[in-house]
Amino acid sequence: MTAMPDRLRLLSANIQAGSSTRAYADYVTRSWAHVLPNGKRLNLDSLAELVRDFDLVGLQESDPGSLRSGFTNQADYLAETARFPYWSHQPNRRVSRIAGSGNALLSKLEPVELLDYALPGRIAGRGVLLARFGEGEQAWHLAVTHLSLGARSRQLQLSFLAELLSDYPRLVLMGDFNCDADAPEMRPLYRQTSLEPPAERIRTFPSWAPRRCLDHVLTGGFEVHDYRAVPAAGSDHLAVAVELSPRRN
Repeated sequence: MTAMPDRLRLLSANIQAGSSTRAYADYVTRSWAHVLPNGKRLNLDSLAELVRDFDLVGLQESDPGSLRSGFTNQADYLAETARFPYWSHQPNRRVSRIAGSGNALLSKLEPVELLDYALPGRIAGRGVLLARFGEGEQAWHLAVTHLSLGARSRQLQLSFLAELLSDYPRLVLMGDFNCDADAPEMRPLYRQTSLEPPAERIRTFPSWAPRRCLDHVLTGGFEVHDYRAVPAAGSDHLAVAVELSPRRN
């Protein structure tokens, strides 16, 4: 059994399937990037440079292998390039062979257990990837998710997550929540789990002129020593970096 490190460096990043978006106009002028792989390998290499200094990385909008990624599983590529010995991918949405998207976890620590769940919602295609590390008193859980755009679907998804994660005293939930950490639909999560809202409101979207706080790393049973936004190789979301240590009872 591997003991929990005194410090953990975590990163959560919506990588937009390796695309580059630097202005709202790019959603139109670079719409080809949603179906073609051009330029994505360079962005993935930049992402690999970013993530290699972290212990665990949660990814959202990671393509599992389709036309737009050059049929490359992007989580696999990042894990190999940045030298993460453990990785897992949860494909949630696929449009034929043209595009795919999902959550992923890259880890330098060996997980004891990996589970994935589909999240409820008006439109299918959202999920949560759940990893357990350690045993007994050393055990802790890390979940990676990407919630829906609509508030009603997020309510259903957050209620599901609140029940799923309710028994874990030492816990991290990271991802693109598509809402502020203090949005009304987030309240069941804080009532039913050990999770606490972040101490700081970090604006992460759009990456070129951040106005909205959509990406979060929520923790329970940990002390937070650093919490900041960092560019994620051209993605339209900034990534969130955090440094944690286990809270001692």
